[in-house]
Amino acid sequence: MAKAILKFIRLSPIKARLIAREVQGMNAEYAIASLQFTPNKAAGIISKVIASAVANAGLDPVDAVITSARVDKGPVLKRFTPRARGSASPKHKPTAHIMIEVAAATKGDK
Repeated sequence: MAKAILKFIRLSPIKARLIAREVQGMNAEYAIASLQFTPNKAAGIISKVIASAVANAGLDPVDAVITSARVDKGPVLKRFTPRARGSASPKHKPTAHIMIEVAAATKGDK
């Protein structure tokens, strides 16, 4: 079992978890192929983390299964936007930590 972690990525963890739940338990090659056609910022980032985890394991994507896909909340960048009459509105820019674990597929997983 091998893993890859991407920290402090400028991405909403709530939106990224939707994609991470879809690929959990999938074959790595199938997951990367399906994420390629998903129109979401998180899909491209998670696809790269899956490819990194497979490379860390020293496996081919065909022989790897995603055992765990976790997205944790990172620190929030707090910024302000100027508004009328000299006031300001807060802007919260969330960050996320993405962790993917892969393992070698058994014969029943393919």
